[in-house]
Amino acid sequence: MNRISLASVAVLLVLAVGGWLLPNIVSTHRELAELRGRVDVLQTEARAARDYVDLANLQAMYGYYVDKSRWDDAADLFSADATLEIAGRGLFVGQDRIRTYLHSLGEMEYGRLFNHMQLQPVIHVASDGNSAKARWRSFMQVGHLGQEARWGEATYENEYVREGGKWKISKLHSFITFYVEFEQGWNKGAVPLPQHLENLEPDAEATIKYGAFPDVFLPPYHYQNPVTGK
Repeated sequence: MNRISLASVAVLLVLAVGGWLLPNIVSTHRELAELRGRVDVLQTEARAARDYVDLANLQAMYGYYVDKSRWDDAADLFSADATLEIAGRGLFVGQDRIRTYLHSLGEMEYGRLFNHMQLQPVIHVASDGNSAKARWRSFMQVGHLGQEARWGEATYENEYVREGGKWKISKLHSFITFYVEFEQGWNKGAVPLPQHLENLEPDAEATIKYGAFPDVFLPPYHYQNPVTGK
């Protein structure tokens, strides 16, 4: 009788402990799953923040290299199959052709000003984190001592790709919206939209035909309005 009673008590204790443990084990697993989910979200957000900074730095570096005619440094920022299109000069395909195009713009020398400030970024990274698109504005100061001095603005619609673990420019499309003589300003006219270089033909014609100021042209957006969805 005592043995039966002790066995019964033991069973009751096991059932009691099990009844307490099982819900708590389930609750712990649920909490761990929720924590893992939060960590995943935080990791995604942290990566997106790093990508934003990396892409902003990449484009800014391009501007600094171009300013001082560091053409090889600038070309190295492009992916192997990248494209470049500036103003009406046509389309250049591949990093090697982009390098050739950049070198054709001339070298840094005494009396030359060639600033291309990269401003106002709107950056969107793809959900897989391997590609991105961005819109930029470049404010330009171009001139040669004793010859010319010009203001300009270009809107970029660019694309990027993660190649070998590093972000690179896969498409640079610069729409020059105005280009004017410094002494005249934009109230007295404008310099015609730059066309083909005399010493270098493009791989293809410009993908979009347009005119700069005083013509009115709106470079296409890669994104929708975040409020209206249009």
